[in-house]
Amino acid sequence: MNYHLNCIQVELIRGSRTIANSCWACILICGATGFLLVGFSSCIGEELIPKLSYKQIAFIPQGLIMCFYGIAGFFLGLYLWCTIFWNVGSGYNYFDRREGISSIFRWGFPGKNRRIHIQLPLKDIEAIGLKNQEGFFPSRILYLKVRGQRNIPLSRIGENSTPEYIEEKAAELARFLRVSIEGF
Repeated sequence: MNYHLNCIQVELIRGSRTIANSCWACILICGATGFLLVGFSSCIGEELIPKLSYKQIAFIPQGLIMCFYGIAGFFLGLYLWCTIFWNVGSGYNYFDRREGISSIFRWGFPGKNRRIHIQLPLKDIEAIGLKNQEGFFPSRILYLKVRGQRNIPLSRIGENSTPEYIEEKAAELARFLRVSIEGF
């Protein structure tokens, strides 16, 4: 979702609150619960899940390992649900040519640095950078190249965008800010 006026451009960034993350969190919790119940069934000698026999599974070592995987999967699923609940990574990119400022805001994990807010003058922005990495896990990252500072990413790290889309986005932002593009 983008808002674009003559002097102001705002781009809303979607965080970790996605359907895919919700599906993975549900799968992790359900699978971990199954592993934990089967491992615990082999320990106590009773069926906790109907129609799922534990008799072929000895508690040591298979049942113990299944309990370990169940606990690990449960905590991983809980972590994923927490990132969904807190919507980690969401925020906005705000550019105002009239005032000469840019503002990058993201939500992080709860704590001292929950609100990540970077504000800098537009005159310090040297270029719009584009990092394109092909291969088995391709990634395309759009970033601000700032004078005297590290590069500031503008797009989500795990975002699967086509090269044409990310290049168009980079060109549009570079035209708006009146800076060059690096990394094509």
